[in-house]
Amino acid sequence: MLNRRIIGVTAVVTAVLLGAYLYTQQAGSDTLKETQNIKQLVQDYSRGSLKAQAASITPRQLIVTTNDKSKVAYDLPKEEFFVSIAPYLNNTHPCATHSLTSCQGELTNQSFHVYIEDAKGKVVVDQTMKSEANGFIDLWLPRDKTYSITVKHNGKTVKSELSTFETDNTCISTLQLM
Repeated sequence: MLNRRIIGVTAVVTAVLLGAYLYTQQAGSDTLKETQNIKQLVQDYSRGSLKAQAASITPRQLIVTTNDKSKVAYDLPKEEFFVSIAPYLNNTHPCATHSLTSCQGELTNQSFHVYIEDAKGKVVVDQTMKSEANGFIDLWLPRDKTYSITVKHNGKTVKSELSTFETDNTCISTLQLM
């Protein structure tokens, strides 16, 4: 009888200690992990692998309206700015705050060459990227900077400027390929 009590108490103490350890590991997660998690969350809503009534992204927060109409806000990384671009040929829509759940671009699942450099000429992006099923290309850029962007697609090009300051748009739907 005494052995059963000792085993029982030992099991409870072990479970409590393991739970406390796991909780402190989760609660003490570093900024890098939190940044990776929020970026993954944004990507999942953007790709439609997570569903919500609405999910929009401001310069500082991802705001999700769940199917039961409750709202949850997630802070974005302090050093990075999210911007989603939708290059187009014929059709676009006016937009300032990108909706991960309802913005729709014209050129879906297409390859683009995206070249972005900052005001000092430092190349930030120089790669072929594919638009998602919503026609947008999601980017994370350093905050508080002005950039020159060039997008090429099937022999057509668009050049523009974009910036990542607190008052800037997270949805760029004005890049018409010519």
